[in-house]
Amino acid sequence: MHPMSPDEGSPRDGASQKTGVRVGGRTPVTPAPGAGGGGRGAYVRLLRPHQWIKNGFVLVGLLFGHAWHDPAKVTMALAAFAAFCLLASAVYVMNDLADREQDRLHPDKRHRPLASGALGTGAAIALGLACLAGGLALAFTLAGIAPWIFVAYLLLNAAYSAGLKHVVILDVFLIAAGFMLRLLAGTVGIGIAPSHWLLLCGLMLTLFLGFAKRRAELNALLAESGGHRRVLEHYSPAMLDQFLTMTAMGTIITYSLYTVSTETVAQHGTPYLMTTVPFVLYGMLRYLYRLHRQGGGGDPARELFRDGHLLAAFFGWLATVLAVLAR
Repeated sequence: MHPMSPDEGSPRDGASQKTGVRVGGRTPVTPAPGAGGGGRGAYVRLLRPHQWIKNGFVLVGLLFGHAWHDPAKVTMALAAFAAFCLLASAVYVMNDLADREQDRLHPDKRHRPLASGALGTGAAIALGLACLAGGLALAFTLAGIAPWIFVAYLLLNAAYSAGLKHVVILDVFLIAAGFMLRLLAGTVGIGIAPSHWLLLCGLMLTLFLGFAKRRAELNALLAESGGHRRVLEHYSPAMLDQFLTMTAMGTIITYSLYTVSTETVAQHGTPYLMTTVPFVLYGMLRYLYRLHRQGGGGDPARELFRDGHLLAAFFGWLATVLAVLAR
């Protein structure tokens, strides 16, 4: 997950048994010492702050729970967001430490600070431990009433990295579980009762993003690029396309039902939240287009900032939600 999210994993040689495409042996890529520069820039790249946008799931409770006017809940949600940022970065650091030799065989990952030699292991360990300590300190003090959520997040990542990332289908469910813990931290963790429809929508969306990640990796495998996950041997394009269809439909249906449910209309005092559905539908279809036609879909955080259509759909959705809820 890498922190449980569709991002990282250990590369591996081998042939794909299910796809019928054989990937030949890889020639080790000579590490590029200092690639991308060292110093503070290397520390920042090691933490991967662009991935922190995924922790925005923590703030969903404030938005749909009408809690943005409650200073105490806002403070707890922001602290939970910061705690997840620090803990996620700590996991990234530790995973990069464990995978640095394998990353040197990968045409892209070899440029990471540890694989390239821009940072030493001692500095990386110190940084990772500092992030871990800071994240846990926030989790047990300011980040709400359920610190167990953050501990569960770390245990989930540990289990994923220890071997569960190689178990087909379960690997993506564990990724989704990491996102669901973020949702719980921003709802149950700060005293907001979550909507069942929103929880289901969150589950479907994160499964969709996880399977999209695997589909993008499989596209790379079919192109005979190096450094692939072992679990890809058990996936096939047709299978993943079915999973994507199921989870995309599930996301759209559960979100749509949330917007028109009697409970939602009563809570927000308006039936017009359904006007946000077209933005969700467009965003899902655009993401599938990026995945199948433009070589995207591998990293949701990067996709959002690289594609103007996805960015417009997101901000259009957010602006419409705010306008409807402020009525």
